Amino acid sequence: MTIAPPTSTDEASTPAAPVTSPGRWATLRPLVLRLHFYAGLLVAPFLLVAAATGFLYAASYQAEKILYADEMTVPVGDTKLPISEQVAAAREAHPEGSVSAVRPSPADEASTRVLLSGVVGVDPTHSLAVFVDPYTAEVRGALEQYGSSGALPLRTWIDEFHRDLHLGETGRLYSELAASWLWVIAAGGVALWFSRRRALRKLRGTKGRRRVLGLHGTVGVWAAAGFVFLSATGLTWSQYAGANIDELRTSLGQSTPSVSASAGGDHGGHGGAAGTGGDADHGVGLDRILAAARSEGLGDPVEIVPPADPSSAYVVKQIDRGWPSKQDSVAIDPNNGEVLDTLRFADYPLLAKLTRWGIDLHSGALFGLVNQLALMLLTGSLILLIVLGYRMWWQRGRGSAFGRPIPRGAWAQVPPQILVPLLAVVAVVGYFVPLLGITLAAFIALDIVLGEIAYRRGKRTYGQDTTAVK
Repeated sequence: MTIAPPTSTDEASTPAAPVTSPGRWATLRPLVLRLHFYAGLLVAPFLLVAAATGFLYAASYQAEKILYADEMTVPVGDTKLPISEQVAAAREAHPEGSVSAVRPSPADEASTRVLLSGVVGVDPTHSLAVFVDPYTAEVRGALEQYGSSGALPLRTWIDEFHRDLHLGETGRLYSELAASWLWVIAAGGVALWFSRRRALRKLRGTKGRRRVLGLHGTVGVWAAAGFVFLSATGLTWSQYAGANIDELRTSLGQSTPSVSASAGGDHGGHGGAAGTGGDADHGVGLDRILAAARSEGLGDPVEIVPPADPSSAYVVKQIDRGWPSKQDSVAIDPNNGEVLDTLRFADYPLLAKLTRWGIDLHSGALFGLVNQLALMLLTGSLILLIVLGYRMWWQRGRGSAFGRPIPRGAWAQVPPQILVPLLAVVAVVGYFVPLLGITLAAFIALDIVLGEIAYRRGKRTYGQDTTAVK
């Protein structure tokens, strides 16, 4: 991947073999070069923020374990108390709000989390997680939690900065813009790098801008597949492209299924539901609900979600995002503890599984520490490439700040059998990834304006060779 134009004065001064008629790549290369250059130069600041915050997010898993060790871990005891007693202890310490979910201790040394919603002073989209010692019912503390991943304050802050710069829905445009362009920049950089003659791709014995270019290209080629992956998975939960992807999956019958939470009856006599401020332990009680889920093979870690209303059932779901994924879920009647519906992750449609795995791999959950280290290496590589790209741009030091524009007639040089399918592909991709389409049109308009300015000032003679940018 190349942020700045990948050619250098070294390449421009190298004698080229005589060419009688340009090949297909020769007609496309100027366009790819300018697109790669503009995208790298103008989108790189957004990519830099996304890469830096992504690096921090990958590291936050381990930091979280250290920072919140007192709440998350407990001394190992002899026997864990019934989950109902643990929830009662949490409610005694924190009677505010209502119980939205319970996460029983998933390991010998792990605390139980009782999640409360509607707590004053807590973001409405977050929960207050009350940490309970499963052996003694001692409340070890309470922290704000966000999302199904169980992110605590540190990881939540980094996650939201990575996603929207703490600017809400408007801020999400930055991350979607970065994800929309990352795969384009990576693919263009790889194409440009392998189009260079082998001698010009060597690092050893080079210096100056050519050496920076060689390092930039080498790192970019090795990391390109990872960048394409980050781009694709990032778009799956973006604001606009993500909605289009969800719509496409739904039309193909590949949307993510969910267990039916309807109990089919009135259970008002068994106590208020969690969503209305009542106690989570109603009906047959949490202990029988958990036992019923265990009998269906739902091993740790699990989350128990109380009924949302009198006609709903308990939902117990596995929440292990590691490999192999544990994502089974069951709906259980609060009247009698009968399992009403079961959904196995193995029965998910293929695209639903791939989406789940892709998101978990992107966020560093699928393979744990190894996954997180790989993400740190990948995001660190992107930061290095951006720095090297701006370094090359600075080293050029001549001509327009944006480089020389493509001469008029470049599109006309592309054979129709290539140009027409290319425009069709660009139109389709631009529709499904709107921020890519809009900014691509802006880049083309900018290039045309700069070309016209340069032409009028007499700085450019149209029709000269553009395969090397001096």
